[in-house]
Amino acid sequence: MTLKSMTGFGRSSGVHGETSWHWEVRSVNGRGLELRLRMPSGLEGLEIKARALAQEALARGNCMLNLTLRRETGELAIRLNEAALVQALAAAERAQALTHKEAPNLDTLLAMRGVVEVVEGEESEEAHTKLEAALLKGLGTALDQLVAGRRAEGARLTAVMANQLDQIASLVERASNATARQPETIRQRLTEQVARLIETGTGIDPERLYQEALLLAAKADIQEEIDRLRAHVAAAKDLLAQDQPVGRRLEFLSQEFNREANTLCSKASDIEISRAGLELKSVIDQLREQVQNIE
Repeated sequence: MTLKSMTGFGRSSGVHGETSWHWEVRSVNGRGLELRLRMPSGLEGLEIKARALAQEALARGNCMLNLTLRRETGELAIRLNEAALVQALAAAERAQALTHKEAPNLDTLLAMRGVVEVVEGEESEEAHTKLEAALLKGLGTALDQLVAGRRAEGARLTAVMANQLDQIASLVERASNATARQPETIRQRLTEQVARLIETGTGIDPERLYQEALLLAAKADIQEEIDRLRAHVAAAKDLLAQDQPVGRRLEFLSQEFNREANTLCSKASDIEISRAGLELKSVIDQLREQVQNIE
């Protein structure tokens, strides 16, 4: 069970009748699914089907689908443009009447531009339908390669993010178990602070000082941030174990990670907690970079 990235590439080639074709599909990061198709004219019906096929295979990413066609051989037909011939003949007769010179012969008239046209043989509807089917099958092969590449890259990213989540969990516990958060250390620090204020102050109620000191200590406590970060780590690991697009949810979680780490750093009143918080922010930034590429 692995996630997929949004980066990948696939290609396929083939020949159907007198037509050879080549598909190339590639995708990169994107907020949603954006498909861009480039293919020869006359295949508008194929474009609609190609989009539907890509939408079944992909959930997110900017994806380019490029099709090239080439006719190896082709039947050519010579077509007489009768209207152009009539106009050319009328013009020749009028010119003869005006100049009293010999009228041009048939070879000259046929050589005039537009009178005789050389065109490729028209493709029957049945042949066109079969060609479209072959092209769609080829696109399916290219998309399978693309998805396989995205899955392989997703497996690599999953391993990287799992390691980063383990680092985050370790740093959270380090901050949680910091000496400055031990009850005896907190009690001693509060006692020393109150004692200094009593020594320097005049007419200050010691009991009131203890109450104010306790309130300040409660505001500086990071237990709420610790609990939330632990919950976020558990939620992120659950998402990594899923085999469906979870990139947007991981993006949201990474933002929440960053918010809690910022609050923890702002509350830190001890160098040990402050260092753990700064390292935590660094790892979370690395996690956010990886998450940007998850489908």
